[in-house]
Amino acid sequence: MNLHEFQSKQLFSEYDIPSSLGYTAKSADEARFAAEKIGGEIWVIKAQIHSGGRGKVGGVKIAKTIEEVEKYTQEMLGSVLVTNQTGPEGLPVNMVYIEPGSEIDREIYLSILLDREKEMVSFVVSPSGGMNIEEVAENEPEKIFKISINPATGLMMYQIRQLCSGIELDKEQCKQFSHILKRMYVLFLEKDASLIEVNPLIVNKDGDLMALDAKINIETNALFRQKDLMSFRDSSQENKTEYEAAQNDLNYVSLDGDIACMVNGAGLAMATMDLIKLHGGMPANFLDVGGGATSERVAFAFKLILSNKNVQAILVNIFGGIVRCDLIAQGIIDAVKETGVSAPVVVRLEGTNVEKGRNLLKESGLKIISASNLTDAAKKAVTMANQ
Repeated sequence: MNLHEFQSKQLFSEYDIPSSLGYTAKSADEARFAAEKIGGEIWVIKAQIHSGGRGKVGGVKIAKTIEEVEKYTQEMLGSVLVTNQTGPEGLPVNMVYIEPGSEIDREIYLSILLDREKEMVSFVVSPSGGMNIEEVAENEPEKIFKISINPATGLMMYQIRQLCSGIELDKEQCKQFSHILKRMYVLFLEKDASLIEVNPLIVNKDGDLMALDAKINIETNALFRQKDLMSFRDSSQENKTEYEAAQNDLNYVSLDGDIACMVNGAGLAMATMDLIKLHGGMPANFLDVGGGATSERVAFAFKLILSNKNVQAILVNIFGGIVRCDLIAQGIIDAVKETGVSAPVVVRLEGTNVEKGRNLLKESGLKIISASNLTDAAKKAVTMANQ
């Protein structure tokens, strides 16, 4: 689950991590009130979406008058921002965050994340923070510094000194940086985060460090332990189909292909997608309807995958261990009738009552193509999609 910048900074404040604090606004009037409350002569207006790269597409504006604050707020609200992280559909701007302008001397990149390769929590820093950090990582990898934290010892002072040296902080700044790292590590662990990113962490004109931006991702599988964060969830920033699937206890991920997959079991779903790719096709989604799939869940799953307009064929791959194949077959028949599927449906059934299930499909009178095994199913689905 992703958090907005203002929500992330709220957590920063709770954990004593210095950051630029401001106010949210959902209208030009609220923006004016926020700017007047902040005071000063320069304000920064930031679109609140679950994506980085906002500054490159007009999602961050600097205003020098109250009138400009209102103007930029009106322009952002209701718009859709497309960044290199959102995909072509973009994300809607329903709220902006207004904070005072800062005098920046340096911009540093800082993040803490779960390093799956090393199976440890790692800090990543760079002296070249800001909007072009992706280019720095690609073209100047020597400017990226990383340390991994042994869970038995925690964050060690020698590791902090290594990072301070890499980004060339003086003694006082290193002291502040040490405090930020320690508090971020505690926040990361206590809130079950998978990523906390600050880009940029600035050194201001007074030589002090402050988080100018904030991005936090919470591990979805740990949300049962983080009930206080559930109110932070913004469904308008999530893929609509994936959100509906989650509400119905289905595991769904949208992909770029044209062969929709409906499978019971995550491992079987991955194998199904691999075989589609192997035989020249592209899966349109990952969808695990679960080991206890029912005809109702199958019907809902069909509606879900058909909401993707790119789908040219559907591959249903069910192993009837917990659930009987004849019940799944009936669910498929009901779903095809109810949804009026026009795309070809290829079905591979295996397991309990498989012959009954195959006979139901054969006698249904519907254009459902049976497959003898998974390879046969993948080949038929690819052929159908290409036609």
